[in-house]
Amino acid sequence: MVDAVVSFVVQKLGDYIIQEAVFLKEVRDEVQLLKNELEWMQCFIKDAAEKQVEDAMIRKWVSDIQDIAYDTEDVLDKFMLKMDRGGTPNQKLLALFAFTKKKIHLYGIGKEINSLQKRIIDLSRKREFYRLEDIGNKREGKNNNRGRLKDLRRVSSFVPDENIVGFEDDAKILLGKLLEYQPRRFVVSIFGMGGLGKTTLAKNLYHNIDVLSKFKFRGWVSVSQDYKTEDLLRRIVKSFEIKIKEYELDKMNEEDLARCLYKSLQGCSYLMVIDDVWQKEAWESLKQAFPDDRNGSRLIITTRIKEVAERLDEGIHVHKLRFLRPDESWKLFCEKAFRKSNANEELGKLGREMVEKCGGLPLAIVVLGGLLSTKKPQEWRSVRDRIWKHLRNDSIHISSLLTLSFNELPYQLKLCLLYLGIFPEDSEFFIEKAIRLLVAEGFIQEDDDRIMEEVAKNNLDELINRSLIQIGNIRRGRVETCRIHDLLRDLAIQKAKELNFFHIYDGIHHPTTSASSRRLVFYSETSSSFQRCNSLSRSLLLYDRDWGSFNQISEAICTRLRLLRVLHVENYGGAIDCSSLPNEIGQLVHLKYLTVRITNLRNLPPSIGNLRRLQTLDLFTYICLLKLPIGIGKLQELRHLIGYFEGPLPIDNLTNLQTLKFVSYETWSRVHHPEKLVNLRELHIHHLYTEQEAFTLDSIANLKNIRILSVELSGVHSFTSLQPLSHCPRLQNLTLDGKIGELPADMHTILPNLESLSLRNSDLEDDPMPKLEKLPNLVSLELLHLSYHGEKMICRQKGFPQLESLEIIELFELEEWHIEEGAMPMLKNLKIKPKHPKLIIPERLISISAPIRRYLSRCHIRF
Repeated sequence: MVDAVVSFVVQKLGDYIIQEAVFLKEVRDEVQLLKNELEWMQCFIKDAAEKQVEDAMIRKWVSDIQDIAYDTEDVLDKFMLKMDRGGTPNQKLLALFAFTKKKIHLYGIGKEINSLQKRIIDLSRKREFYRLEDIGNKREGKNNNRGRLKDLRRVSSFVPDENIVGFEDDAKILLGKLLEYQPRRFVVSIFGMGGLGKTTLAKNLYHNIDVLSKFKFRGWVSVSQDYKTEDLLRRIVKSFEIKIKEYELDKMNEEDLARCLYKSLQGCSYLMVIDDVWQKEAWESLKQAFPDDRNGSRLIITTRIKEVAERLDEGIHVHKLRFLRPDESWKLFCEKAFRKSNANEELGKLGREMVEKCGGLPLAIVVLGGLLSTKKPQEWRSVRDRIWKHLRNDSIHISSLLTLSFNELPYQLKLCLLYLGIFPEDSEFFIEKAIRLLVAEGFIQEDDDRIMEEVAKNNLDELINRSLIQIGNIRRGRVETCRIHDLLRDLAIQKAKELNFFHIYDGIHHPTTSASSRRLVFYSETSSSFQRCNSLSRSLLLYDRDWGSFNQISEAICTRLRLLRVLHVENYGGAIDCSSLPNEIGQLVHLKYLTVRITNLRNLPPSIGNLRRLQTLDLFTYICLLKLPIGIGKLQELRHLIGYFEGPLPIDNLTNLQTLKFVSYETWSRVHHPEKLVNLRELHIHHLYTEQEAFTLDSIANLKNIRILSVELSGVHSFTSLQPLSHCPRLQNLTLDGKIGELPADMHTILPNLESLSLRNSDLEDDPMPKLEKLPNLVSLELLHLSYHGEKMICRQKGFPQLESLEIIELFELEEWHIEEGAMPMLKNLKIKPKHPKLIIPERLISISAPIRRYLSRCHIRF
């Protein structure tokens, strides 16, 4: 993990050299040299980190590198804080030139950089003196723990597990795929998070009596990450028990082995299990050695990565494993913990508490049961109180599997996964929130064709595909929330503590010190604990607690934590008395992310305009309308502005703005030049009951890149004079709550990027489908409360080419819906509420997907 920390600092040094060149003028060469030295050290860090468990000297060397990386970041951040006194860039530049000769000595950055360089040189000498450069060669030997862990993952295929609790239905489905009449060879892939039971399920299929009788040859091989094709082929030949002498097999090269395997299997039916595949290239390298003689041969491949599971082969059946339900978890636990005995009431209660903490992960349950089976009844409570420590110390399987998944990630994904540990246990976090935090922390870099938010989203998608985070809720055709499994979160917290990456105050994880904490997260501690925050912290997250007077804490934050990049305050239903942020907030000139979600916040101080690096300003509350100061227009880096806003909205010049929600229509109508918001992708507008101004969408027509538009009108009858939507000839992605006449015919030619549309209370009189179905990239459509008053809707052929999700909610007058052949070819999710006894759904819809058929049958809709 240290490699990720150092890589992050090296990246940040490069950014400083480019972006802050004028301030680093006299020491730019020194900073560049420091960057080069750290880059050179990176060549050794990864191997060193892998070996540090075994060697105290290496542990110290790695720790020193980490300290230098952190100290480098501190030196530059503190220097920039002193240079940035607020005001315009020209004003700061004039102040800089006023003491050109003194500034290096005054701020000491030159001396501090020289000190860091000397420390790196000293570490280089130590590496050579103690022969640490041979780290990469110390991979073999009796003391190689990593090798032992990998050997443990190469599970034996010879002894089947007798029980597959919770997988009975999965086994039945997969067995059917193995035995069905299909002469062509095809692949069955089983994927899911490490520890879910992929290998267990594959072993039971491998030893099934019907499988034994069907296939002449059966083979099993475990792959893992650092496979060699030649080694795999040699082990496969041995697994199939092909008759060949050992010494002849050892002399064969990769090509010879592939040829031998192919000839031996030719004309025969075979079953091959390839366990723990991490890259699809592993199968590609073996594929040619397995003949397809149309005799029903099968391959089972297990993997943790969704992309690998889905793209292994043309003929493939993909099967995703789920977590166990509570009843299945308890059954599995009892089989391991109690064997043939029964649990008494007290042990049953303690056991269920601990099983619940396993979150349905079979591996965790099995290890916990095995641990407790060796304990006396009076020791169970002690185990319960220290469950995570015991799971790590007594089980090599859980720690090795989860750590292995983590260590093999690229450093960007390591930082992302590690950072997700800040979210509360057993909670789902919003993907959008995680993306904004990751960007603000500096973990994400823009590439040639994607903005930072898209890169961050791609990183999170990759973690989902690797089964390291789990999808929670899907809305509008997109993943809305995710969660990190408790075991992985615990691993993240453990590693974060080792790295001083973040500390959590929650009554459970008590950091021994916060002297070098980079990020602090408070869940349960009071304001007295907050006093321990150190001045070098970069992030402070305060969640859902009553801190008494937030004004006192906020003033302390602004005066003591001057290097903050992230400040997140969230408290609903608490007793925080704060109607305005303190004026001192403007002193946090490094701040990139500011979220204050408290119930009665109404005003922002003018000093908010000093936060020139601010990217996210989230002031969302369900109760109060917030007025923005004029200075908000100075925040040129602002990308996301969230809150219920009223009054003037001076955002015309915020060309980086991507998200704006939730703004009143009266306020939005006062934006003089909305066409300047060239990067705006998501806009949510609400229409107040008290507003009398006629609603039009003319200004929205100028938003060329809009993806998501939400307009919530009041639905009061006094708004019957609203201008029709035809006045907006360029609408693309729309969510409407109010009264609207009709949709423009040419909207699809003007706003081609629309992905999500939701209409609410729009009182449309004409069928909206003929217009909406022409949107080429529309993925999600919501026709919500009173959005349409007609009795009939028609979706024509080739309409809605990309639509995946459709919600029809509270259209009480709708009775008939026609869908022509070829319409909505991508539809996957359909929601209709309430039940419409008169609504006729065409037969065409029934064949779209099984989930839709099940839903419609529950709703008693006539076809």
